Amino acid sequence: MKNLYHDQNQLAQDRFGLQVAVRLSEAANNLPYDISERLRAARAQALAKQKIAVISIATEVAVSGGAASLTFGNEHLSWWNRIVAALPLLALVAGLIAISVIQNENRANELAEIDAALLTDDLPPTAYTDPGFTQFLKSNTGQNQ
Repeated sequence: MKNLYHDQNQLAQDRFGLQVAVRLSEAANNLPYDISERLRAARAQALAKQKIAVISIATEVAVSGGAASLTFGNEHLSWWNRIVAALPLLALVAGLIAISVIQNENRANELAEIDAALLTDDLPPTAYTDPGFTQFLKSNTGQNQ
């Protein structure tokens, strides 16, 4: 259905274009000589500047899941293109390394704070490993509430 509508639309556009071309051609015959010469020169300049389209034939279709891509056999990447293509990967690796270093520093700072709190406390560090002290803390928290 979609193709039928597209084809009809394309045919209507083509007919309109042909009608406009016919009317312009008829009107061009009635133009003065100097205007028709300027138009001819402008047409010649436009054709000279027209870009030539380069047609490349795809050599392979790569399909992955719901996506497909065309590959061309004679793609030559320069060193600059390869370096630019590798930059996102390098940025990702640098980011992961930075995150790792920052997290290690944060862990070390937290452990240092805990050690400092233990060492500056009134109780000796061996008290924290004593099973009786754990029972004492549990009974004190129950009384304070």
